[in-house]
Amino acid sequence: MYAIKTRIDDPRTKSLSFPKQKTMYGGKRIAAGDRIFLFASENEGGPGLVARGIVTAAKSIPRRPGVERQTPCVSIVVKCTARAKRRLGRAELKPCSNWNDGRPETELNFKFYRQATNKIVGLSPAAAAYLDTFF
Repeated sequence: MYAIKTRIDDPRTKSLSFPKQKTMYGGKRIAAGDRIFLFASENEGGPGLVARGIVTAAKSIPRRPGVERQTPCVSIVVKCTARAKRRLGRAELKPCSNWNDGRPETELNFKFYRQATNKIVGLSPAAAAYLDTFF
């Protein structure tokens, strides 16, 4: 399971393309057929969790020669399969900041909001099950 936090102009679109996205926490292993949760970045006016989908295409972006430290990037296409029924964003996750408590809300806060950059992240089964409750 994966999640992406990025600019999403129209979350009602059935298919979304996300070119050259940064990855962290195992996000670089995303592949076609994987389930993904979509968060519209609040840094860019979005509300947080908006949809769930299936990755229909994934392609690694080659590293640039001569640059020593690079964040792995991928381009993905997602077919949306469900819309979020309840809000989940920075405000709801901010109180979950005890990084060692093992709660899925804390995992999401850590991966998305401790470092506010847009990115694709890998999720634990517990975090994915928690996110499923919003649909």
